Amino acid sequence: MDAVEAAFAAWPREGFLPEGERRRAGYDGPLPIGDGQTNSQPRTVADMLRLLDVRPGQRVLDVGSGSGWTTALLAHLVGPTGSVTGVEIVPALVEFGSANLAATGQPWASIRRATPGVLGLPDHAPYDRILVSAQPASLPQALVDQLADGGRLVIPVRGTMTLVTTSGGEVRESHHGSYRFVPLV
Repeated sequence: MDAVEAAFAAWPREGFLPEGERRRAGYDGPLPIGDGQTNSQPRTVADMLRLLDVRPGQRVLDVGSGSGWTTALLAHLVGPTGSVTGVEIVPALVEFGSANLAATGQPWASIRRATPGVLGLPDHAPYDRILVSAQPASLPQALVDQLADGGRLVIPVRGTMTLVTTSGGEVRESHHGSYRFVPLV
């Protein structure tokens, strides 16, 4: 079992869905979590986490944390020597996701409300890894600027899963298939 499979086993999707959707947790597709947002398809989440290549001890930013599931998975991957901060723009989902995350007993992870008009948490950067679970029309430079040297950003830009890596001031971009996501707001 690889690290991503172990994270999925530790934190099943069911615990991060609204009560009425929990019976559908095994469905390999997006499920509604309220306010027009979704809990992403498990296979897509696994693909994104593998591209992100999270390691123990890293600092991770989870943009669009929604129900808290990806934040919990990331927290499992970084372990107690790392840290994960989720940001979410929808107040009801900040509350829902925070409660779900608290139930995992991983105090090195948290979810906070995103500041309208600000992507990520630039005042707390840099981050080793950034995961974005919503789709922008173009690659946001504001998030690229929050990456540490040697960092990785995974984001579905215009429906194409994009991996951005940094090394010695150089930024590289590669593309890894087509996906559908809710818009990044």
